[in-house]
Order: sequence, then structure tokens, then C-alpha cells
Amino acid sequence: MAEVEVPNPEELHERGEDRFGRRVALVTAVFAVILSISSMGGNNATKEMLLAQQKSSDQWAFYQAKVMREHLYRAQKLRLEADLAEKGGALRPDAREQLEALDKKFDEEEKRYAAEKKDIEKDAKKLEGVRDKNSTRDPYFDLAEVFLQIAIVMSSVSILSKSRPVFYFSLVLAVIGTTLTINGYALFFHLPWLHDPH
Repeated sequence: MAEVEVPNPEELHERGEDRFGRRVALVTAVFAVILSISSMGGNNATKEMLLAQQKSSDQWAFYQAKVMREHLYRAQKLRLEADLAEKGGALRPDAREQLEALDKKFDEEEKRYAAEKKDIEKDAKKLEGVRDKNSTRDPYFDLAEVFLQIAIVMSSVSILSKSRPVFYFSLVLAVIGTTLTINGYALFFHLPWLHDPH
């Protein structure tokens, strides 16, 4: 009769624990990948927010320049109209025509600057919208990074301590971090306490 070797129960238990450690290590690597994605999203949101703020500031400065030019032409037009009203009858016809043509030109320039100013204002507000959206996204990435980093630490602790409850706790933290990362990209929900009241 052939001998059947019965496995040592301690050896079986050790192999089971090693399998647990390998699986947890694999899951921890997935946590690290999600953390990288969250970190990239946060960095991009910050860059986009700052870039949009800078461009918006430039647009508002350009807007102010247009407003100043518009007011300058309006002031010149009003002064010219006052001169025409005061001296209109005493002017030679050709001089009066020149002043009226100049008045018309000032009026056209004032209207042109007023129209251009509206387009610039639209662009500036659009850029402010981009800035605000990225400002809203950024805290979700920041908080996701915290949860994912803690999840990685806890899963590492679970490998060392061979503790399944600690690993399950790390899974919960990673799910929260992953949800926050997804929300950072998609903004499915809004957590009011994450944002400064305006």
C-alpha cells in the first residue's frame, strides 16, 4: 500500500496567510494606481484653475482698457457737441461739416468700444466659470488622496499583522477615496463643507 503524505496543518495555515499577503499586496497596488490618478486630477485641476484665473484677469484688464477708451470717446463727443451747440451758427459751413463728421466718428468709436467690451466681458466670465469649476473639483481630489494614502498604509499594516479586519477597513477607505476621485472628475455630488462660502 502506498503511503499518503498528510500535509502539516501549520504549513497549510502558513500558505493561506502568504496567499492573503499576496492578494492584499496586489490590491494595495491598485490603491496606489487610483492614488496616482487622483493626484494627477488634483494637479490638473489646480493648474487649470490658476491658468483660468490668470487669463480672466488679463481679460478684465483688457475690458477696463476698452471702458476707458469708450469713456474717452464719449467725453470728446460730448465736448464737441457742446462746442457745436455753442458756436454752431458762427462756424463756416465747411468747418461745421468737419466737426459734425468728427462727432459722428467719435460716436461710432464709442459704440465700437462698447460692443467690444461686451465680448471681452463674456470671455472673462467664461474663464471665471472654468476657474470656479476647477476650484470646486480640487478639494475632492485632495480628500481622495488622503483616504487613499491611509488605505495604502492600513492594507500594508494588514499584511504585517495578517489582520483581515484591518484590510477590510482599508477597502472601505479606498472605496471612499475612489468615489471622491471619480467625483473630482465628474462632479456627481456636492459636499458643501468642502467649499468656502462666498
